Amino acid sequence: KDAVDDLISGIDGKYLESGEVHITLTGGFGFHRISPRELLSPFLGKIVNVEGIITKCSCVRPKVAKTTHFCEATGSFITREYRDVASSKGMPTSSVYPTRDENGNLLTTEYGLCSYRDHQSLSMQEMPENAPPGQLPRSIDVVLEDDLVDLCKPGDRVSIVGIYKAIPMRSMGSGLSGVFRTVLVALSLYQLSKEIAAPALSHEDIKNINELPRKLEPKALLALLGKSFAPSICGHDNIKRALVLLLLGGSEKNLKNGTHIRGDINCLMVGDPSVAKSQLLRCVLGVAAYAVSTTGRGSSGVGLTAAVTTDNDTGERKLEAGAMVLADRGVVCIDEFDKMNDGDRVAIHEVMEQQTVTIAKAGIHCSLNARCSVVAAANPIYGNYDHSQGVTRNINLPDSLLSRFDMLFIVLDQSDTKVDRLISAHVLGMHSCQRQILSTKAILQKDAALVQNSNEVETSMYVAHSAGGETLSKRFLQKYLYYAKHRPWQPVLTTEAGNYIAEQYSQWRGGKAADSRHR
Repeated sequence: KDAVDDLISGIDGKYLESGEVHITLTGGFGFHRISPRELLSPFLGKIVNVEGIITKCSCVRPKVAKTTHFCEATGSFITREYRDVASSKGMPTSSVYPTRDENGNLLTTEYGLCSYRDHQSLSMQEMPENAPPGQLPRSIDVVLEDDLVDLCKPGDRVSIVGIYKAIPMRSMGSGLSGVFRTVLVALSLYQLSKEIAAPALSHEDIKNINELPRKLEPKALLALLGKSFAPSICGHDNIKRALVLLLLGGSEKNLKNGTHIRGDINCLMVGDPSVAKSQLLRCVLGVAAYAVSTTGRGSSGVGLTAAVTTDNDTGERKLEAGAMVLADRGVVCIDEFDKMNDGDRVAIHEVMEQQTVTIAKAGIHCSLNARCSVVAAANPIYGNYDHSQGVTRNINLPDSLLSRFDMLFIVLDQSDTKVDRLISAHVLGMHSCQRQILSTKAILQKDAALVQNSNEVETSMYVAHSAGGETLSKRFLQKYLYYAKHRPWQPVLTTEAGNYIAEQYSQWRGGKAADSRHR
C-alpha cells in the first residue's frame, strides 16, 4: 500500500488528499482459496480467498480514523490518527481521546474536522453442502470497511478476499492469554451466483440427456425418472413422479407491475406410520442440488425464518438468517410437520406464498429472500388415518396452511396380500444385492479399491437394479434435472391447455361447494 501511495503521489500529488486508495487481488489463489474450515494458523498474516454463506450481519457504524483537537492556550491544532486490527499499516493505537497536550494544556475536540470511516462486521459460514456430514459448519468473523459495507445480506453466498489476522484476547485475570481470536479483514467482496453445486456436464452427458426424450414418450420418461428417484422404495409411483417435478420447479414470474408469482412447488405427505414418508424426504436430500433438513420439534419459528441476536462483543443487534433463508433457491424438508407448535408454524406462512421473510424487531426492518420449495411429512391427528372422517378432520392443520401446499398426498398402509408380497420381495432383493454389500464394506473398512469401484458404477448412465430393472444412476439424474431446470427456453402455456385447466378448476370448485352444502 505504501508503494501504491508513493506511485500515485508521484503522478498527482493532490489525488491522495481527496480520499484513500484501496488495493485488492483477483485471479486464481491456488491453495489460498479455501473454506472457513481450512483457515488454520499457517494462513495468519496472509491474503486468502474464502467462500461461504453469510449468516449474521451487523449494522453499519462509523469508526473514527483521525481527530483534530484545539488548544486554547497556544491557539494551535493537534491531529491524531487511530488504527486498529483492520488497519493495513502501522501498529494499533489506543482509542482514548486526548484531553491535554504535552504541556498539560486543556484540549477541545473539533468534531467537525474529525474523519470517520464506515465499519461493519459479518459472520461467514462454510457452505452447508460442503460441510462434512455429522459435523457443525465452521464460521469466521469478517470485518468490512469503507466502500465494502452493505454489499451483502444474510443468506448471500459470497467470495471474500482478505487478510487473515489474529487478535489477542484478554484472560479473566490481568494480562493477555495465549489464545487468539481470528478475523478476516476484507479487501474485496464478490457475490457468488445462486448455482449451488452445479454438476459438471460433459459432451457425453448432454448427448445422453438429449437422447432420452427421443427414445421415450413423455409419460414413460417421467416414469423412468420417478423410478430412478428412489429405487430402494417400493411403490409410491405418483409421489416419486411428483417429487421429480417439484425438483424441476415451475416458471417464476416477475410482472412489470412488481407482482411476484412463485415458481417453487410445495408438497405435503400425510399418512400412516412406516410408509416411507421420511425415506422419501431423504431421497429429496440426496438428489436435490441444495436441500436443508429440519424436524417439527427440533426447529422453532425464528430458526426457520430469521432471528435478531445481540453481539457479545459490542452489544449491538445483529440479524441472523434461518434455515429457509439459507435454503434460497433450494429445498426445505420438514419431517414430523404435525409436531410443530402452532406459533412456530405460523412463521412459515409468508415464506410459502410470498417467498420472503419480513423482520420488524428491535429497530431492524428488512425483507430477506427465501425462494425455496417445502416438502413436509406429517402423521394424522389420530396416529393412523381414520377412514370414517374426512381429509380435513384427519389432518390437524389450518386451511390457510393447507392452501399453500400445491400437492397433498395421503399415504395409507393398506393390507393386501398381493401388495405385501411385492414389498417383501423388493426388501429382500435390496438386502441381497451384492453392490449394496460392497458399498457398505467400503464405508466401514475405508477400502480405496472398493470406493473406486462404487464410484465408477455411479458415474454411468444406467444402473442395473435387481428389484426394479434398469434405472438411471443418481449422479446422472442430478445432471438431467440440472440441465432441464436451467434450460434457456421457457415453457409456453397453449390456449387449449389453459382452457382445460380452467374447466377442471371450475368443476373442482363446484364439487367442493356442493359437498359443503350437503353437510
